[in-house]
Amino acid sequence: MFGLSLSFLPFVDGSDGSRTDAPVVLSHDQVEEIGRELDALRDRTVADLGAEDREYIYKIIKAQRGFEVAGRGLMYLGFFPPAWIAGVGALGVSKILDNMEIGHNVMHGQYDWMREPGLNSRVFEWDTVCPADQWKHSHNYMHHTYTNILGRDRDIGYGILRIDEAQKWNPYYLGNPVYAFLLMMLFEWGVMMHDLEAENVIQGKRKWHDVKPLLKGWWRKAGRQVLKDYAIFPALTGPLFVSTLLGNVAANLIRNVWAYSIIFCGHFPTGVQSFTEDETAEETRGEWYVRQMLGSANIEGSPLFHIMSGNLSHQIEHHLFPDLPAHRYPEMAPVVKALCEKHGLPYNTGGFFKQIGSVWGKIFRFALPPGLVSSDTPPGVIVERQKTAA
Repeated sequence: MFGLSLSFLPFVDGSDGSRTDAPVVLSHDQVEEIGRELDALRDRTVADLGAEDREYIYKIIKAQRGFEVAGRGLMYLGFFPPAWIAGVGALGVSKILDNMEIGHNVMHGQYDWMREPGLNSRVFEWDTVCPADQWKHSHNYMHHTYTNILGRDRDIGYGILRIDEAQKWNPYYLGNPVYAFLLMMLFEWGVMMHDLEAENVIQGKRKWHDVKPLLKGWWRKAGRQVLKDYAIFPALTGPLFVSTLLGNVAANLIRNVWAYSIIFCGHFPTGVQSFTEDETAEETRGEWYVRQMLGSANIEGSPLFHIMSGNLSHQIEHHLFPDLPAHRYPEMAPVVKALCEKHGLPYNTGGFFKQIGSVWGKIFRFALPPGLVSSDTPPGVIVERQKTAA
């Protein structure tokens, strides 16, 4: 058995803002017990899946379609400013529901058990420019498998930002806040390009012929989205072409800013930890669970807030159980939180403004050379692991 020290990585118990001075030491037996208890929680939830979950996703789809029809219809009254604003709002809500509570969750396979073709993760497509198959590789596989492992999880900075203290600083990162702002405004395009690994293409580590299939996918999917939002629907409103075009641009911006904010709050607030490949080699299931809990953060809010976030406000539970229907996370969260408290682990949660403020604070702080900013790294977690036989 050997100790794995993560003490150079920060965490803050976001539940009450308190901070301890001593690191948490988690024994191998505790880790395995956590694994067994979370497996049991998963089994209980799976056994209970049924009509309630089916009715829930149908209601969300019905609401999403209603908002889209209302938004498209109000664009025909775009000459009347209140109608235009209401139309933009309805379209923005429609796109948020489509991308987050429906698209993201369906493509995780959360509703595959229903055996309904329209909700099957293998064939589902969503209302955004990123092809579903590319997103499932960069997000479902790369991010969820290697969550917060430096050098493996490309969501750490998305190849653009310095968002973790362990990322080596260089002068490029002086533009950190600008890059983050642009990524927020153009988030759907950033998500689309995520699988490209642009920095590796620029550095010659990845050849253009390797990314040709991605480009074909972009042309096919993004082309349809651009044609739909910026040509066909504006043209259908005739003389209101420009106001409808601007309305669709505004709705996409609303979706982009919201999705970026929710996703960044789930992984980058103060207290979320990152790991190295050596630290996570040959993980047990219990160790994998612990990494997911330490590498994610929740956002507190109302039931409506959780729906609009795709229940990614329960990012900790999502990373523990990515293929379970997300609307189940609120009922699972108290069990997970109690388990963390039992073992002295941080359960990183807080209100939206606290979490997003923390994220932007890191974006600005990590833009500067380490020598110019003081480290506020609190004590970390020491995980004792058993050596795995060769």
